[in-house]
Amino acid sequence: MNATQEKLKLQLEQAIVAAFGADFAGLDPILVPASNPKFGDYQANVALSLSKKLGLQPRAIAAAIVDKLDVSEICEPPEIAGPGFINLKLKTAYLEAQLNAIQADSRLGVPAAKTPKREIVDFSSPNIAKEMHVGHLRSTIIGDSIARILEFQGHDVLRLNHVGDWGTQFGMLIAYLREVYPEALTTANALDIGDLVSFYRKAKLRFDTDAAFQETARQEVVRLQAGAEDTLHAWKLLCEQSRREFQIIYELLDIKLTERGESFYNSLLSGVVEDLDKSGLLVENQGAKCVFLEGFTNREGEPLPLIVQKSDGGYNYATTDLASLRYRIQQDQAKRIIYVTDAGQGNHFAQFFQVARKAGWIPDDVELVHVPFGLVLGEDGKKLKTRSGDTVRLRDLLDEAVSRAHADLKTRLQEEERQETEEFINEVARIVGISAVKYADLSQNRTSNYIFSYDKMLDFKGNTAPYMLYAYARIQGISRKGGINFKELGNNAVLLEHETELALAKYLLQLDEIISSVGQDLLPNRLCEYLYELSKKFNQFYDRNQGVQVLEAEEPQRTSRLILCDLTARSLKLGLSLLGIQVLERM
Repeated sequence: MNATQEKLKLQLEQAIVAAFGADFAGLDPILVPASNPKFGDYQANVALSLSKKLGLQPRAIAAAIVDKLDVSEICEPPEIAGPGFINLKLKTAYLEAQLNAIQADSRLGVPAAKTPKREIVDFSSPNIAKEMHVGHLRSTIIGDSIARILEFQGHDVLRLNHVGDWGTQFGMLIAYLREVYPEALTTANALDIGDLVSFYRKAKLRFDTDAAFQETARQEVVRLQAGAEDTLHAWKLLCEQSRREFQIIYELLDIKLTERGESFYNSLLSGVVEDLDKSGLLVENQGAKCVFLEGFTNREGEPLPLIVQKSDGGYNYATTDLASLRYRIQQDQAKRIIYVTDAGQGNHFAQFFQVARKAGWIPDDVELVHVPFGLVLGEDGKKLKTRSGDTVRLRDLLDEAVSRAHADLKTRLQEEERQETEEFINEVARIVGISAVKYADLSQNRTSNYIFSYDKMLDFKGNTAPYMLYAYARIQGISRKGGINFKELGNNAVLLEHETELALAKYLLQLDEIISSVGQDLLPNRLCEYLYELSKKFNQFYDRNQGVQVLEAEEPQRTSRLILCDLTARSLKLGLSLLGIQVLERM
C-alpha cells in the first residue's frame, strides 16, 4: 500500500469510528484503486459490508462516513456512487506536491524497510561436472531479482549458491577418470567443461551397467568422505573447473552469489540424524532411517517417509537440506529463507520443512518460503530442447540472443543510415540481448510455464526489454537534443495541466507500492507490468495529439514537463536495475 493510500485508509478508519462508535475501530474500509478513472482514483467499499450489521442502507452509511471524513488536503470532495461506493479523486495540487517531494529523493519516494531483516535467497544451484542449461535460467534470474529488491529495501541479504558438489556422482566420475584420463585428477585445466560433461555421461552409463565399477565408485566416495589426499585433490580440481565455467555465465548475467555447496554441510549430517533420533521422530524402515510425514502417501496410500540416512549409512539431499536449514537459522541468523527452484521440487520442500518444524528447529520469527517456477517451453509447447533433443546449454541460449540483437541493430543502423563504432554496436547488442532474455522470463508469472521466443522477446513493441530500454533512451535523447542536464533542474515545481500529465503523475507515485508488494509476494512480474504501463503512459504523454511540447514549451510548463521526463527515466532505470537489467543512454 502506497503512502497516499495509507493516509486515506487512516482517515476513513477515523471517520467510521466518528460516525458509528469505538466498536468499529480498526475496521478495514476496503479501500482499493478505482477500476475506472472516471470514478476517481480510489474507492471505499465498506458501506456495503456494514449494511446488515447496522441495519441501514449502504448509501446512508456512506453518507454518514463522508460527513465525518476529512481528506480535503488530498482529495476533491468525496462522491457517493451506486449502492454506496465512496469515490475519491486526488487533487492536482496534492499530486504536484508529491512529485516535487520525490524529485529530490534518490529513492524516488520508496522508503527503506522499517525493520530490516537478515534474509537468505538460495538460487541458481548448478551441479559440478555439468554445464548450466536452460533449466538454471529461471532460478538464476528470478533469485537475483528477488535479492536485488530485498537489498534495495534495506534488508541484509545473503545470496547463496547451493551447488551440487558432493556425493555418489563424484566417486563415479573420479573412478572413471582414473582409468581413462588420470591427468585430469592431478593437473589443473586438463579438461574443458565440455569434455568433463562427456566423461560424466560415460561414467554414469558405466555405473548403471557395470556392478564392479559401481563398487569401485562407492569406494572412491568413501575415500572422499574420509579425506584421502589424492581423491580430495581430484575433487577440488573438478569443482574448480566447473566453477570457472559457472562464473562466465554469472558475469554475462551480472549475477553475484556466495557459493556454499553441499560439501559445506558434510560434517553436520550425522548431527541431524542424531538430533532427529533424540526427538523421537526417527523410524528405521528397511534398514534406512526415516521420518514419516503427515499428508504424504505413496501410490498404495501408505504413509511416505523422508529418508535421512540410507541403509548403507549414506546421506541424501534431504539430510543436507536439513543441515543447511539449521545452519542458516543458527549461524547465519536468517529470519526469512527463500528457496528459488522449479515447481517440481514443491513436495521436497514441503517435506523437509515439515520435518524441521516437527523437530522444533524453526523459531516462530523465522519464515521459510519456497518460490516455485514453471518450465521454459519451446515454440512447440514442449520442454525447450535442441534439434537433436538435448537440453539447451545456457551459454548457447544467451549467445544466440546477443547475436540476434547484434544483427537487428546492424539492420536498423543501415535503414537509418547511421554510423556507429563496432564497440557501440557490440555493447548495445550485449545489453539488449541479455536484457531481452531476462525480461521475457521475469515478465511471466513465475508459477506458469512460458514459451521461449527470440522474436517476441527482441521485439521493440509490446511488453519487452527493448521497448522499455527504448523508452528510457528516448528520454535521454530529449536531454541531448535540448542540452538539458536533468540534475540541474533544481527545485522547480511540477505543474499538471493535461490529462496525460495527470495519468503519468499518478503512475509515477505507485512505484513504492509495487516494490513493497514484490518484496512480500516475490512476484517480479508485477514490477515488469508496472514498468510497461509506465512506459506506455509516458509515450501517451509525449505523443498526445500533435505531441506534447517539451523543449519548445513556454516556461514554467517546459521545466515541469522535463521534470516529468526525468522522473519517468529514473523510475525506469531503478525498476529495471531491480530486475537485473542495465539501461542504455542511446540505442
